[in-house]
Amino acid sequence: MKALSRLAAIAMLCCSAHALAGNQKEEALADGVRVALSNAIADARPPKARFDDIQERIKYLNWLGEMSGRLKRKLPDPQVRLEFLETVWYEATRAGLDPAMVLGLIQVESAFRKYAMSLVGARGYMQVMPFWTRVIGDHDPRKLFHMQTNLRYGCSILRMYLDMEQGNLYLALGRYNGSRGRSDYPNAVLAAWKRWEYRP
Repeated sequence: MKALSRLAAIAMLCCSAHALAGNQKEEALADGVRVALSNAIADARPPKARFDDIQERIKYLNWLGEMSGRLKRKLPDPQVRLEFLETVWYEATRAGLDPAMVLGLIQVESAFRKYAMSLVGARGYMQVMPFWTRVIGDHDPRKLFHMQTNLRYGCSILRMYLDMEQGNLYLALGRYNGSRGRSDYPNAVLAAWKRWEYRP
């Protein structure tokens, strides 16, 4: 009986090394959409926030401090945590997404593990499928384990799905996860989003 319990524990540990992402589907994209996504991915600007309004900068710095405290257990290294949060904020706002929603999606997709890999091959924080590097990138799926690249792909793809679904976040999240029309994944992301909301 003890041996059986030990085997079950080992199996659970092995499974937990994988992310629980769904299987994003490769879809036919209009040429204009493909070019727009390729351009968004290729933009080499560093993920540094720029503010003309001092109040907006103060609000951003307060957001960084608050989120850093909440994320400390998942990302204990302060430098890694700061770079991660700066990049999440930059890529989310650049794509017209709420950074809190992106953090919720990352929590559900990879539990904030940079090198997470799902059973279907999705990679990194936002569990991006390797086919995207062929469709809109440089054909190098290894780069999906690079923080900024992964977040840029994930945010750009989610933005595209939101546009395809005419702003319906529920359907866009389902499409992102390869489970459009089913409720489990969108509900999990929406619940996690609440955890990362910031109220100054």
